[in-house]
Amino acid sequence: MTTFSDLLASLDAISNGEVRAAVPENWMQGRTTYGGLTAALCHEAAKRVAGGRPLKAFQVAFVGPSGGDVVISPTVLREGKNTTAVSVDLIGEKGVAARCLFTFAAPRASHLAFQDLPVPVEIAPPETLNRYFPSGIGPAFAQNFEMQHAAGPTPLSGSETADIYLWLRHRDEAARSGPYDPTHLLSIGDVPPPAAMGMMRQPGMISSMTWMVEFLTPAPTTSDGWWLNRSHAETAIDGYSAQAMTLWNRDGEPIMVGRQTVAVFS
Repeated sequence: MTTFSDLLASLDAISNGEVRAAVPENWMQGRTTYGGLTAALCHEAAKRVAGGRPLKAFQVAFVGPSGGDVVISPTVLREGKNTTAVSVDLIGEKGVAARCLFTFAAPRASHLAFQDLPVPVEIAPPETLNRYFPSGIGPAFAQNFEMQHAAGPTPLSGSETADIYLWLRHRDEAARSGPYDPTHLLSIGDVPPPAAMGMMRQPGMISSMTWMVEFLTPAPTTSDGWWLNRSHAETAIDGYSAQAMTLWNRDGEPIMVGRQTVAVFS
């Protein structure tokens, strides 16, 4: 198995910030590259042209499947006094597979300083909980992560709610020891299955279409590599589900928030 650390170390710089990568089978999600890895690879290319500013926001449209050899191509759209906007295309053998927009932003002086995103339910520590996917179960990419079920339904349980909490961390010891930069957070933030799967009663295909993320701190930390993720499906209409996502560190500090559009073939 190719670890996350080894995969990042193998990236091949081409020119003008472009990067070449080879996505192995153990990082696939069905017939395409796992979405969190797609986002992480695109950030690796974007930060090379961003001038050192920290990432504030990220958006991606998953256009089509990709796998194997891919090229990640960044373009600086604008560099202002405080922010830099970078678009990134991940290109596979069939063309553009993902199109991203990264907003990098330098800190600003402000009298406002607060956060109001506590974990809304009581959550047990990860070492006391059961695995979400037993070893060998789930999509190929899932075997690269430890997932402990903290609260909410499991997939295909026919639940009346769609609100799932999972503890997450890399199995790769080098990755889970940090640094916890946006590449790390993007790689792990898309691990949970869509929350709407908890309401499904029979298997059906799902596919992430878009993902939007905001980073709440430029220097996230956690203990033992663990992050708590909440995925909350708010609607499911005409075969598409809209969900909100939040990531906290081990101490319950909010690190990242996001939204996702998911196609549900069921």
